[in-house]
Amino acid sequence: MLLNEGDIIRDSYTVDRFLGEGAFAEVYRVKHRFMRRQLAMKVFKLLGTIEETQSALEEAIILSDIGHRNVIRVFDMNMIETANGTRGFFTMEYIAVTLQDFWIGYGNEFVPLETSVEIVKQVCHGLNVAHRDNPPIIHRDIKPHNILVGYDESGLRACLTDFGLAKRVNPLKLKASARGTPCFKAPETFIDPWSDSCAGDVWAAGVTLYLLLTDRFPFEPPEGDCNKLDYRCFEHPLIPPSRWNIRVDSILDQIVIRALAIDREKRYQNAAELLEGLNRWKLRPPQGVKDFKDNLSSANSKDVLGAPAKADEAQIREMVTQALQLSRERGRLREAADLMEEALNRWPALREDYEQDLKHWRAGIVF
Repeated sequence: MLLNEGDIIRDSYTVDRFLGEGAFAEVYRVKHRFMRRQLAMKVFKLLGTIEETQSALEEAIILSDIGHRNVIRVFDMNMIETANGTRGFFTMEYIAVTLQDFWIGYGNEFVPLETSVEIVKQVCHGLNVAHRDNPPIIHRDIKPHNILVGYDESGLRACLTDFGLAKRVNPLKLKASARGTPCFKAPETFIDPWSDSCAGDVWAAGVTLYLLLTDRFPFEPPEGDCNKLDYRCFEHPLIPPSRWNIRVDSILDQIVIRALAIDREKRYQNAAELLEGLNRWKLRPPQGVKDFKDNLSSANSKDVLGAPAKADEAQIREMVTQALQLSRERGRLREAADLMEEALNRWPALREDYEQDLKHWRAGIVF
């Protein structure tokens, strides 16, 4: 690893723990010495200058300055010395859970319909900030791993991250990350790798929604391997989400089908159009006894993005206990909220008992 727990970075940050890594960066949770808040720090794996770091983060910084609720905030950018030499880094809001982790947390159950739609609506709100820029900013790598799910005083909050990081190949990136993740790429990009567009972002949002609704990809890659997906996979007709999830109605089916139109011209052209469609959908009341049943997906369905790590209920309940204790200590409410947020997203069954507490903590209220 480039950094170790306890490392002091530029006299301002203390490395708390390693969170994970992607193709081009390692991610750490750090604590700011003066702000007394936890942040996420991304450290680039490859050597680069401050100018290259700034170029790679240009779009993220532009969007961060807007301060939209559904776009992650970037705070700081600089160079640091690591075990492998000088590397660029940036810090951003710390939100503990990705949409991938959130989705896996539901185990064999589908994510509730209204929750799935709300998350993608929030993604569209954040994406619309980028798409309406002149010229439009295209994300190019929308997928559950690049959507963070947390809470604020308004409730559930979905945030897009990694804007611009998949846009261009430069010394800060590996080539594998330049075109995004195949299972979330629009059909036209398999013919022309340079055909990314706002409609391509809509496709990726549509794949994400389909995955949340059905626990399956809309166009299955051979042997379930995303790297084997090619244009021939799109020759098979799309199976409507309602075939897999009895709670999905015909209106939501049509929204998803249009978002995943093979012909780019027949697709929603940008985030605003997809958002308009989703805003017209309303959750229908259960139509009969069948709808009241536990709506279970297949036992191995959450494996489509890789084998999920098993959650430890005892460990998660201990996290809840620690969060409740921290909430009663002066000046540690934000830390308590971060810990509770992580626990609830790893074990969704606890939301009914503690979600209201979390919303109050995010608003600075303790009972």
